[in-house]
Amino acid sequence: MKKKSGYYSLLPGFLACLLLVAADQITKYLAVLFLKDSSDIILIPGVFQLHYLENVGVAFGFLQNRQWIPILFAFAIVLGFSFAYAKSSKDRRFLPFRISMIGIIAGALGNMIDRIWHGYVIDFVYFSLIDFPVFNLADCYIVISIILLAIWCLFVYKEEDLNQIFARKR
Repeated sequence: MKKKSGYYSLLPGFLACLLLVAADQITKYLAVLFLKDSSDIILIPGVFQLHYLENVGVAFGFLQNRQWIPILFAFAIVLGFSFAYAKSSKDRRFLPFRISMIGIIAGALGNMIDRIWHGYVIDFVYFSLIDFPVFNLADCYIVISIILLAIWCLFVYKEEDLNQIFARKR
């Protein structure tokens, strides 16, 4: 069987990213529909609940009401990681690396869409047990992807593998 090449090889990643962004936006739409101007939905008392929040800042409330900074930062992340994804090796052993990049791109896009469309990010997941800041699905994509990327790069891939990730095949 012939290997995929060119733009066709980017299609699975593009579709996965599109699905992740769609899931993020649908959950945010549902949060607006069912949580905005309503009481919290307690799923596990004292531990986990759904709580609507319009976040005008970034992580932990930084840069409040300065939406252009996170929009530009997210745009740079999307461009940088998209370029890295496109240039990275298509070798099967680098699939976790490429999946992590897709998660980061999708998370950045999901929150960037909110900032552009609403002027804030819709957050709705709250762990009351540890009083963790309210977050959303896009935030989960980013955090989980960065953790997995760090694990793979620090503990699984060897130096030769990391050099090969962006090596161009001739």
